[in-house]
Amino acid sequence: MPIRTHRGRAAVYRRLWGFPLRSPRHLVGTLVFLVALVVALGIVVPRLTGSAGEAAPPPTPSESSRPGVAAQVPDTATLPTRLSAPLTTPNSAAPSPEALTVAKQWATAWVHHPPGISNADWLNGMRALTTAEYLPVMSTVDPSNIPAGKVTGDPSVVSSYGSSVHVVVPTDGPKLSITVVKTDAGWRVADYDQAT
Repeated sequence: MPIRTHRGRAAVYRRLWGFPLRSPRHLVGTLVFLVALVVALGIVVPRLTGSAGEAAPPPTPSESSRPGVAAQVPDTATLPTRLSAPLTTPNSAAPSPEALTVAKQWATAWVHHPPGISNADWLNGMRALTTAEYLPVMSTVDPSNIPAGKVTGDPSVVSSYGSSVHVVVPTDGPKLSITVVKTDAGWRVADYDQAT
């Protein structure tokens, strides 16, 4: 007997949608059924549409931007891997006197912060001695928070390589751990921290 009233249809719909909420067993059964349905559709639909298992055709030389000239496609079997050369650690080298001079000059500029100095003025004292990449980091430092007032000794080398030197510079506050790197413009400070 067909359902002829809206009230009867609502009761049927309510019964269908309310089925999973009647008990935990109904809810788990409904979830398992839905997962199985999604997995089955994921397997069957690609086979019906013919998109499963098709391999992409091998790449062919494509036309370059110049008409009449074909671009060369390299053979990937002959290309070297990124790690084909053995990994080596950099060798220690004698520290550069210029690097030590830059480290001491930078530390002297770092501790020079008279009361009322702006961050821009303080930073200008170190601009020629700092890498361009590290200047934005230095612009966040408030000079009034620097706990040192003068450099109390020469830099001591912690480690030295051909293109970088790590030194510790003593101050009347904390010791500064400074990394100086060789750039196209010469030796520049690339990082600093308080030494432990």
